[in-house]
Amino acid sequence: MPHTIAGIDVHKRVLMVVVADMATPDAQRHGERRRLGTTTSELQSLAAWLQQRQVQEVVMESTAQYWKPVWLALEPDFELHLAQAQSNRAPGGRKSDYRDAERLLRRYVADELFLSFVPAPEQRLWRTLTRNKRQLVRDRVRLQNQIEALLEEGRIKLSSVISELLGDSGRRILQALAAGESDPQRLAALGDRRLHASRDTLADALDGTLAPAQRAVLQLALERLELLDRQIAQLDQLTAAQLRPYQDAITRLSGVPGLGLNAAQQIVAEVGPAAQDFPTSQQLCSWVGVSPGSQESAEQNRSGRCPKGNRYLRRILCQAAQAAVKKNGSFLQSLFRRLLTRLGYPKAIWAIAHRLCQIIWQILHQGAQFIAYGQLGTPQQQQRRARRLLTQLRQLGYSAQLIPTQPATT
Repeated sequence: MPHTIAGIDVHKRVLMVVVADMATPDAQRHGERRRLGTTTSELQSLAAWLQQRQVQEVVMESTAQYWKPVWLALEPDFELHLAQAQSNRAPGGRKSDYRDAERLLRRYVADELFLSFVPAPEQRLWRTLTRNKRQLVRDRVRLQNQIEALLEEGRIKLSSVISELLGDSGRRILQALAAGESDPQRLAALGDRRLHASRDTLADALDGTLAPAQRAVLQLALERLELLDRQIAQLDQLTAAQLRPYQDAITRLSGVPGLGLNAAQQIVAEVGPAAQDFPTSQQLCSWVGVSPGSQESAEQNRSGRCPKGNRYLRRILCQAAQAAVKKNGSFLQSLFRRLLTRLGYPKAIWAIAHRLCQIIWQILHQGAQFIAYGQLGTPQQQQRRARRLLTQLRQLGYSAQLIPTQPATT
């Protein structure tokens, strides 16, 4: 039975396509070559040509972002595979565009390619929202560091006496500085009375001088900060609207120590609301990159370094692990303390991230509910956490309510 496969070497402006029947022997196989562009009309011509050749599968290289239009054009009609470019690397001095496409076909049939996971179109939209929000948050942190560096140049030590430079008190003081106010006592009077720093301490930290040009730069930074905050809030609302049908999974994930509402939304965007593409937790951990690697030679594993995996989920799990081990009396904290003396801090945290990934798979794939065994804290602490999570869910438009249950066994 003929099994025709197309290999596409993707570039920004051109596509090098090779079509061959991989069921025939190598000596009798003759691939048909064709060069096409990447415009919409050319991609439509490519799809029509592949249908005429009765192609069943298409394998292409993940070249930067240029593979995405090709994938979108061929997705409705063909079974697609996206190969990591490193796994299709050519021998030195033997590289050409058509050879790259032919090599894709040979290595795909021989199962020698590393294929990337490409989710469904709806999930790709979720990823776009959450990843853009992450980039805006990084820009906000970078902007905060720039503002702090600008204040240090003027001998203003505001960030040394208040915990949040861009909180309500900090913003009022920064706006006054940008407007031209230089009296430390007047600036200190703008601080909230709940600040831990006294009025004299705050005035002493604000006893500095900013040049007119520095005040103008500070004003521009504050305007950019307001824009970033507004855009982050808009992305929050868009993400919440897209994920509202899956609020049950997000709520269950939010109950895991170290994970909050924001992290739960990002996890669902990356792996799906039911992790349906990962039959086992081991496969999910391997894809994320929190499982030990293997570098075996002469019956010796010379390296257990984890693979790169999905860098977005690796970051979330690492942050969640460091937050989870600080929850007093929790199972994850006790596990971390047992591993700490033997593995050291970095590896122990990575082991907790691996355990969190397994918990996430069970919650999403099996519909499990997380139950915290160990010291659960006082009833007042549990109620405060529940009310805080309920408030966050309602702010994003989710319908949630508190339902009392029997306390978990300690």
